[in-house]
Amino acid sequence: MKQIIFLLIGLVFSSGSFAQDFQYYENSRGDKHLCGYFTLDKLENDSIFQKWYNKNYLGYQLSSKKRDWIEKIKDVEVEIYLGTWCGDSKKWVPRFVKLWDELGLKKTQLKFIGLYGSVEGKYKQGPSGEEKGKDIHRVPTFIFKRNGEEIARIVEFPNNDLETDVAQISVGLPSNPNYRGATRMIELFNSNSSDSIKNNNNYLNEVYRLVKSPSELNTLGYVYLESGRIDEALTVFYYNTRFYEYNPNVYDSYAEVLAKSGQKEESIKNYEKVLLLDRSNSHAREQIKKLKEK
Repeated sequence: MKQIIFLLIGLVFSSGSFAQDFQYYENSRGDKHLCGYFTLDKLENDSIFQKWYNKNYLGYQLSSKKRDWIEKIKDVEVEIYLGTWCGDSKKWVPRFVKLWDELGLKKTQLKFIGLYGSVEGKYKQGPSGEEKGKDIHRVPTFIFKRNGEEIARIVEFPNNDLETDVAQISVGLPSNPNYRGATRMIELFNSNSSDSIKNNNNYLNEVYRLVKSPSELNTLGYVYLESGRIDEALTVFYYNTRFYEYNPNVYDSYAEVLAKSGQKEESIKNYEKVLLLDRSNSHAREQIKKLKEK
């Protein structure tokens, strides 16, 4: 992964009767993004973000459905983890805010947290660890809370349509979040060791039935890798090689994390599997050469 140089710019702004810090960072291309807690006016008024925010807010057409469930969600707060670099965040966060406005709910019930993009060692993390303990692996993630306790979440995009998902949450019947395979792996890691998960065929079969594509676990693996949880990353990438044995990219990812964990011979073996499936893969060839020279 390329090293990306980033710049944090600390700023202070006032909102009502309180002051709060917010930060930008710049990636290697000079693009500026939000990270950490910020208020909605940064998306609405900052020229960097307002173009895509306004486009998706104004362009979202709401239904004329009966909404007799609104009272049931008036005591709910929503933490919104997003990336101002992320296409899905740009699409769904403005739409969610428009729905919230249409429902007549208070914007003070919404909390916005920007996460880093492709910054080495910080991928999908906040500057002060705001995402820790929240099991964030996709953005945007909308976490619905009542009295401080999570009652539901929407991961990356609605399971049905946005209004239906929110209505179901309000009446206590939320849909399962997207990426159920990744979600199940997170649940397993929260209560089991990586070794016990890796060598358990029951868990392997359970996750296999839930995973929809190679990218589902590949993304989760890099979230763990970038946050320093290398044992979890190894297990996730290993599972992916079992599920998608003819996909060269899953072996490439597994080989990368094996090399970072000091397992040189195993890394070489997996890069060789990449070449068996894709002989033109120059990256795998280069990595094998570097590993053999060490």
